[in-house]
Amino acid sequence: MEEQGFWTALGPSDRAKIVPLGTQRTYRRGEILCREGDPGGIVLVLIRGHARIVTVAADGREVLIAVRGTGDVVGELAVLDGGPRSATVEALDEVEALEVPGSRFAALCRREPEISWALLLVLSERLRDVGKQWLDLGGGAIARRVAARLMQLAVQHGVRRGADIEVVVPGTQAELATTAAISRESWARVTRELRERGVISTGRRRLTIHRMDELRRLAR
Repeated sequence: MEEQGFWTALGPSDRAKIVPLGTQRTYRRGEILCREGDPGGIVLVLIRGHARIVTVAADGREVLIAVRGTGDVVGELAVLDGGPRSATVEALDEVEALEVPGSRFAALCRREPEISWALLLVLSERLRDVGKQWLDLGGGAIARRVAARLMQLAVQHGVRRGADIEVVVPGTQAELATTAAISRESWARVTRELRERGVISTGRRRLTIHRMDELRRLAR
């Protein structure tokens, strides 16, 4: 599985400085890695698998923020600023993670500028992604919003299988609709039309994109 994010930005020597500080743990699908509101005691580097980041809105709805995969770091904000967890991290499939105590991770970042810089690059990229997501999804026709969101999932978390792209779906239809700023009914209608046209096919927590060129056309 292709690595991404924080781990990719580090060289072998910097990785070797982090590994001895932590312990490796396996999480089953649906298990919580860390929960919103809890103290930020550890930083997790995902060695294998996918996790979704969710938060609870003011009206009680669960809102999907992002999906993280192999090589990503999660739980770093609460460790860096000393505040509580800003979101819940849940395993989408079996996840192996390196758990590093927050105090050790913070001390390492203060000692090692290359590791601090890699973390800064990741945080900057995530901030840009948030802004771009709102620009991409905040306006336009409903079909365009759905196509843009599916493309984003494919680019960030898709795995190519021949001519197709397989994606681990990070949430329910309602959660994905929220990230596209549309209703669940609208999301279901557009994805049904895409299935009927052979653009995508869906399964339990899985999405396969058969015609990426058509999604690009719709996203424009």
